[in-house]
Amino acid sequence: MSYAFLPAADSLPRIGDPVQAANGLEDLIERAERAGPETAGAVADLLEDTAGRRLLEVVFGNAPFLGGCILADPAGFLSLLEEGPDRRIAAAVRQAESAAFLDDAQRAGVELRRARRHCALTTALADIAEVWSLEQVTAALSRFAGAAIDAALGFLLRRLHQRQELVLPDPARPTDGCGYLVLGMGKLGAGELNYSSDVDLIVFYDPDRIDCRSKRGTAETMIRLTRDLVQLLEERTAEGYVCRTDLRLRPDPGAMPVAISFGAAMTYYESLGQNWERAAMIKARPVAGDRRLGDLFLREIRPFVWRRHLDFWAIRDIHSIKRQIAAHKGGNAIAVEGHNVKLGRGGIREIEFFAQTQQLIFGGRNPELRMPQTLLALAGLAQFGRVEASTVGDLDSAYRYLRRLEHRLQMVGDQQTHLIPSDPEGVARIAAFLGAADADGFRAEFLGHLEQVERHYAELFGEAPSLSEPGNLVFTGGEAEPGTLETLAKLGFADGTRVFSLVRAWHHGRYRATRTTRAREYLTELMPNLLQAFGRTAQPDDALLRFDAFLSGLPAGVQLFSMLYENPKLLDLLAEIMGDAPALAQHLGRRPALLEAVVEPGFADRLPDMEVLAAELDASLGQARDFQETLDLVRRWAGDRRFQIGLRILRGDCDTAVAGHAYTAVAETVLRGLLPAVQAELARQHGEMPGRGLAVLALGKLGAREMTATSDLDLVFVYEVAEGTRESDGPKPLDPPVYFGRLSQRLITALTVQTAEGSLYEVDPRLRPSGTTGPLAVSLAGYRRYFAQDAWTWEEMALTRARPIAGDPGLTADLEQTFREVLSRSRDRDQTLVDVAEMRRRIEKEHPAKGLWDLKYLRGGLYDLDFVAQGLQLLSAHDHPDVLRTSTIAALEAAGAQGVLGPKRTAGLVEAAKLLSAIQQVLRLTAGERFDAQQAPEGQKRALARFAGVADFEGLRDALMLAVERVSESYAELIEEPARVLIAQREKAAESVQDGGGQD
Repeated sequence: MSYAFLPAADSLPRIGDPVQAANGLEDLIERAERAGPETAGAVADLLEDTAGRRLLEVVFGNAPFLGGCILADPAGFLSLLEEGPDRRIAAAVRQAESAAFLDDAQRAGVELRRARRHCALTTALADIAEVWSLEQVTAALSRFAGAAIDAALGFLLRRLHQRQELVLPDPARPTDGCGYLVLGMGKLGAGELNYSSDVDLIVFYDPDRIDCRSKRGTAETMIRLTRDLVQLLEERTAEGYVCRTDLRLRPDPGAMPVAISFGAAMTYYESLGQNWERAAMIKARPVAGDRRLGDLFLREIRPFVWRRHLDFWAIRDIHSIKRQIAAHKGGNAIAVEGHNVKLGRGGIREIEFFAQTQQLIFGGRNPELRMPQTLLALAGLAQFGRVEASTVGDLDSAYRYLRRLEHRLQMVGDQQTHLIPSDPEGVARIAAFLGAADADGFRAEFLGHLEQVERHYAELFGEAPSLSEPGNLVFTGGEAEPGTLETLAKLGFADGTRVFSLVRAWHHGRYRATRTTRAREYLTELMPNLLQAFGRTAQPDDALLRFDAFLSGLPAGVQLFSMLYENPKLLDLLAEIMGDAPALAQHLGRRPALLEAVVEPGFADRLPDMEVLAAELDASLGQARDFQETLDLVRRWAGDRRFQIGLRILRGDCDTAVAGHAYTAVAETVLRGLLPAVQAELARQHGEMPGRGLAVLALGKLGAREMTATSDLDLVFVYEVAEGTRESDGPKPLDPPVYFGRLSQRLITALTVQTAEGSLYEVDPRLRPSGTTGPLAVSLAGYRRYFAQDAWTWEEMALTRARPIAGDPGLTADLEQTFREVLSRSRDRDQTLVDVAEMRRRIEKEHPAKGLWDLKYLRGGLYDLDFVAQGLQLLSAHDHPDVLRTSTIAALEAAGAQGVLGPKRTAGLVEAAKLLSAIQQVLRLTAGERFDAQQAPEGQKRALARFAGVADFEGLRDALMLAVERVSESYAELIEEPARVLIAQREKAAESVQDGGGQD
């Protein structure tokens, strides 16, 4: 016989009880022989097949109930293997549906139960063999349950019609338009039914849709009908049962009948409906009876379930249900033996509540979040930014694992159990049935999922304090009360409604920082002072929005809130940072304790010198246990120091040169601190390389000591090895180019890689000889040869900022001598002018300025300043070597001192350079790469003016326009115009040559 469904033997789980499996096979052979020679022969052939025997051993050795299903109908089991699960489940549904049209209750019951047995065996084998996903398994179980309930109801309605107790609109389709609705709740409603689950049902009827002729009246007839339906489904016979039912989710089950009129139900939900009922209704779905009535109910109930505004007390009320379940079911601790995978800590119910409560919060405003399926709901919450994707990944994985485990537990004896066996032997058996390698592996995986769920659940939920505050700052309820809006207006906020929504969201645990009870308690106490502090800023609404973004990135809030609670003066500083410097706010999100350091003596002092910084970083790195921890520690140290610099810029406590030198000192310290650690890592595999080793050259703003908050590092790597050295001395030796190339790349990676503490710097190594086509590290000889023979003018311009910052002192001294020789040599003045001007034209074409505040590319901006300084150095260094300076301002001053520039022009350019650098320092700190003067907060504009030393932003704009004009004129007179004249002369000469050739 050919089988469409026979999984490979090695894909099946282990056999929990081999003796039980052997006994089951003997029973099967006996039953097959009773069924006839054809069945007996097919079973014998199946047992000869390795996969067939293994499948039967797994079933009989792990799940007596499933073995019983096979023994009850060996021929049906063989048909399942022949047809496959998809066709077999469809046949089971048709078999159940046919019961509606039988004339005898006993026969209808038998047919439903046999169909259920076929469904149970089919879904179990498809699940065990993993040919169906979890979604397919639960959908099949739910589909069959709905069909069976509808068929049972159809049989009972036809019987009432035949007895003339009611008149059906269409006896051939008994449930159509019958006025009686069975609402599936919980897992049935969501299409997530588990293997041996109860089905949660609510029954409604509409008297106006029912033509009742019974003397009992419509209400009593519907109640009796419901009881008959429950009996037909639940009664256990020799054939088993169809499904267990639970009607306790109906409105007020202690007082309401099992069938409730539609009108009474709607009145209840509108006036007395509880929050837990709103949560339950997320999964509600008509599964049997009058579907048009079901659609009407879902439309009518929607406003009750999906509210646009929801206060915290509603969520706390829903959460209390979970706490009660845990208390009554003994689920307050994570364990293995005896743990309840559904109701216990870290179990399925916590995942469901995690999704449902947030659906209630956000689903009113986002209809896309209203899906009843748990996994789809979680995915939707992540998609819309309500839950982190990593959290959803953890919960999705745990949910699938726990549901598979739940199914295995229930397959054993067809019991609605969720309990792990309480003895080690039982745990070992269920581990085998689940497919775990051994019991210890099962324990570890099971506990891992429980702990993940518990952690995410604990972060989301907690006991909540009262959110009301004496006076007119109340953030409970769906809408802001007038008194609260009035108070917010007095504090200076322009959009009180928006402020109310933000603060209310914090109290609702929207962010991780406000999800714990203690954090919310602190936040409640801080709220009046916090709002007053933000109200004192120039733009309170903008400052509060930045604080909201800051909160959204905090991993926790208790530390920050408690610190602000203990030191209210920090609130003003925090408000200033939030209003004016988002980059600082972002770092505070990772290191909120820095706020406390701000008020300590010495924080605002000048940064220590390089030696002190190096000793400080070395002491920090001395705590590192491995290279990964080194990377984290250096990021933390650098971030804290850069925060200190940024705050001093924001407060106007340092000038442009001090700020640039301070950022540069931090970067240099980082490079010098990391290089030995990176070298040691490489040496473990490849040993040391004899010679003077690697030198790190700084160019660009790092070389010029002009770094800003967002500057990257322009680096070049040069090495020298001992004469005759061919390879390193380690267990895996490398030749010098490969060795130093790897060392350089590892240093770049150490600087750029993202760790838990973020990243350090972007690195640009493209200024090396031959650019991206050349090797990452170049030998000293190769470096000298390149600049002697092949370097372009723009590369020599870049060399004016070159500075060795790490490496052997002798090697770095040789490199400095190389720089001086290259830059001071005699050169073609005309060609140099043309090359400088051409390079500037190319930059302007590729990066046109976007406005006055695009300081880098603006005509008369920083590029023009740099090109003036660097061009003049190349043109005059042969005669005036003292003009060589790495920083633009120092180079301009040196050019003036050597007479290369006139005093007036020198003063004007230096003044412009200081202003442009000052503005860029603040813009990089507060606005990043883009600044929109129309949209910029007033506090940011004030900080710009303060740091630049002018009275206000309008004065700053005027000063900037004057400076740009001055730089543009100087660049045109010194570089652009002479180059244009030279190019014109060359073109004219070339034309003359061509004309002369034509005459000849």
